[in-house]
Amino acid sequence: MLSPNAWHLNDALPVASRRSASEWLWRPWYAKLWWSAIPVWWIGMAAASVNEPLARFYDSAAAGVLNVLFFPMTALLVLGVGFVRHWIDGYVESGPGKPSEVGGFEVRHANDFARLDPSIDIFDPRSGTLYVGNPENQTHD
Repeated sequence: MLSPNAWHLNDALPVASRRSASEWLWRPWYAKLWWSAIPVWWIGMAAASVNEPLARFYDSAAAGVLNVLFFPMTALLVLGVGFVRHWIDGYVESGPGKPSEVGGFEVRHANDFARLDPSIDIFDPRSGTLYVGNPENQTHD
């Protein structure tokens, strides 16, 4: 019997393997180090307005690269990759047919090709002008 939350695709994951985004973004040591370094970097940039040697450093090309590295959205995107991969793995649909493994994701494409409408398939002779004389179709001149 389906649960009231059966529409929620994360129900496919066992409860023990679900992890919140904060566990991916803050729990590892490198995430803690990165998030802690971000305010230090920006406080240093604010202090550079009154400190000439510090201002020369913050005007350098290396500081430009570090600006990108210590931009909070960069940290969020990089640290969120593991969470997004884990979250997408929860959306693996279960159904008939043998899945093929492509790039770590299950792809069930045999059934999709069987259901493909022949009128939009350039490789199907039943599609008429899409098949005959189509320069993208390598099987027919």
